[in-house]
Amino acid sequence: MKISPPPAVSVVVIGFDDADHVADAVRSALDQGPAVAEVIAVDDCSTDGSGAVLDELATREPRLTVVHREHNSGGCGTPRNDGLARVTRPYVMFLDSDDELPPGAVDALLGAAERHDVQVAAGLCVRRELPSGRETPWQPELYARAAVVAHPARRRRLVHDTLCVNKLYRTDFLRGHGIRFPDGRFVYEDFVFTARVLAAGPRMALVPDPVYVWHVRRTADRLSLSLDRSRIDNWQARLDAHRTAVDILLGAEQKRLARAARAHFLDHSLRMYARELDLRGPEYRTEWWTRTRTYLKTFETADFELAPAPGRVVGRIVQATEEPHDLPRVKELAARPARLLPPYAYAPDGTPAWSAELPQVSLGHLLHRPVHLLPVAVEGELRPGPRGTRLSLRMHELYGRVADAGPRTMDVELVDRQCGGVVQRRTAAVTALPDEQWDATVLLDLSALGGPGTWDIRLRLHFADGSHRDTTAHAVHGPGLLRRTAVPSRRHGVLLAQPYATHSGALALRTAPGLRGVVSVVRRRAGRLLH
Repeated sequence: MKISPPPAVSVVVIGFDDADHVADAVRSALDQGPAVAEVIAVDDCSTDGSGAVLDELATREPRLTVVHREHNSGGCGTPRNDGLARVTRPYVMFLDSDDELPPGAVDALLGAAERHDVQVAAGLCVRRELPSGRETPWQPELYARAAVVAHPARRRRLVHDTLCVNKLYRTDFLRGHGIRFPDGRFVYEDFVFTARVLAAGPRMALVPDPVYVWHVRRTADRLSLSLDRSRIDNWQARLDAHRTAVDILLGAEQKRLARAARAHFLDHSLRMYARELDLRGPEYRTEWWTRTRTYLKTFETADFELAPAPGRVVGRIVQATEEPHDLPRVKELAARPARLLPPYAYAPDGTPAWSAELPQVSLGHLLHRPVHLLPVAVEGELRPGPRGTRLSLRMHELYGRVADAGPRTMDVELVDRQCGGVVQRRTAAVTALPDEQWDATVLLDLSALGGPGTWDIRLRLHFADGSHRDTTAHAVHGPGLLRRTAVPSRRHGVLLAQPYATHSGALALRTAPGLRGVVSVVRRRAGRLLH
């Protein structure tokens, strides 16, 4: 007779004023099966009835223990520490009240942990945008295949995954090293906790299985602490958390990991906030620039050299000026994929430079960078009309690299942002112009689109040398552009189409089909005017 192994895992669930979702989170942990011995739900002094929801659930589920905090902690670290202190099993996981564990998550992590005798097992986290349901893997390169890492320093990319929730930890490992979360209102507490884990040098197992679903609710009445980036306090909290994490790694003599963490900051955090700067007011932008310059002074040259080129250049620009500088071009360079808009300047020694005002910010790497990584700039104009929608594209030269590669064609894809599917694909020949530019034009059939919807425009540039570059088009502003137009639709009779620029400056499209869509748009516009 086969004897099942004893339940080995505790799951700590934390929540505050999340009565609509906390029960689903707890059930996703309980539904993992017999491997989960206990679920410890910590209610951080909620005022919306979350505690009562958990108490009622506990009357029917003996594996559920509810902890009621008497005072709200202001963050996520303290309730996680409260839960960790009550764990009685060899392994522990963490779960937020608005997320969930997918089926099989605990078995995948526990199996890897026991099979390879590791202190930490980590798996793939999936970001699920709600209400659309579109899913994006978090750090997919790290979890592309199963692996065992004898020491974190041997896989520096581990510092890119700052989440604590897609991992299974040995309880005695955390307690033996005194690894806890920062208490109180400490935003980005994951940064610090993860640094403490890596600094302790655990043997780790990586599994490609999805083990955590991170729900992203951008339209919620109250944004999560990490999504609310509109205030300078959020950026300062990110700087403080990152600085603390780096100091922890340096204090443990893990300089390779600390350097990788700084390089990742340039490529991820710096680029993400830089491309949103034009959404903020002048006071925010000035304060952001000043605080970022102060933090970057702690970086070493080697930290910059390890970072991918776009983030490295953005960091050098911030270092070079005391005031916000050339923000429209900085935003485009910070985009993913990066776009370097003209003008294209040279330093006194003849090498490429950011601008005539900042010749010390070198772009010399562009002379040697592979074509598929060049931040080629393509400008796009989308003109919806009754006889078809014309997309005009113009590609700029980039220090001679584009001409050397020999542009031939452009593939254009219209992508449904909700599901990520390609709904239309066109290919256009590239025509050379006398002023070191190239043109291409395609006709898109908007009449076939469903909706309402949002559609991204993706490009693939093909060159004579066999290389290609995947990119997006910079949205051109001007008279008659980026305005709403009614076009005929085979499916809806009429379709309202509006080209627009995304936060990073890329050309995209919104549609509102049928008479109902037209009325809805008119009402929203009238409401804004009255307001």
